[in-house]
Amino acid sequence: MRRVLITGASSGIGKQLAQDYAAEGWEVIACGRDGEKLIAVAAASPLIIPLRFDITDLSETRQALQDVQADLVILCAGTCEYLDDGVVEAEKVVRVMNTNFIGPVNCLDALLPRLAPGSRVALVGSVAWLLPFSRSEAYGASKAALAFFARSLAVDLAKRQIHISLIQPGFVETPLTARNDFPMPMMVTVVQASKHIRKKLAHGASEIAFPPLFARLLKTTALLPVGLQKWLCRKMVK
Repeated sequence: MRRVLITGASSGIGKQLAQDYAAEGWEVIACGRDGEKLIAVAAASPLIIPLRFDITDLSETRQALQDVQADLVILCAGTCEYLDDGVVEAEKVVRVMNTNFIGPVNCLDALLPRLAPGSRVALVGSVAWLLPFSRSEAYGASKAALAFFARSLAVDLAKRQIHISLIQPGFVETPLTARNDFPMPMMVTVVQASKHIRKKLAHGASEIAFPPLFARLLKTTALLPVGLQKWLCRKMVK
């Protein structure tokens, strides 16, 4: 039986992926910090095994994952906190970086020694890092770090035949985006996001950005001179 490990499985994209992979017959190790929510997710299928730990704690992560093996790893846990009016609050930045970047690094530290040739690791980033959006300093920086890390790691793990996929969603309807107070164009549901991710991973895609039109628009805009990018982003908040 194929096995997938998913972090951030207590809600949002991670929860939907856990339930959908179980419906396809995969054994799912559903990871998260909220034990009660994980138990509720696991109730959907006997193939879902809840595993509670905090990915930002390296010791706890190593202990939780010390005996875990998987064919597919999806590092999906994430958070977002905005910096308002250009005020840099170090605590916010640290919290976001710890969850969105250091957390996946901790998981890879624990998991990589036991991943077999042919296995795949998918890191869930965001297309948001492509442009200097207002208030997104911490979130964008964490996803930019994750994108570089994923691409560089893919080069080094090729000789072990361990494949890396970088997943970069746009706006997805989740409890996290429900807190946003600004327009979110081309938003997709978690069902749509899960379907797209699972299809692309099954085909071995190394980079997955969606929804396709929104991702193309951002990637094209990111090719403009930086000064023009900043001007466009300033216009968005007026």
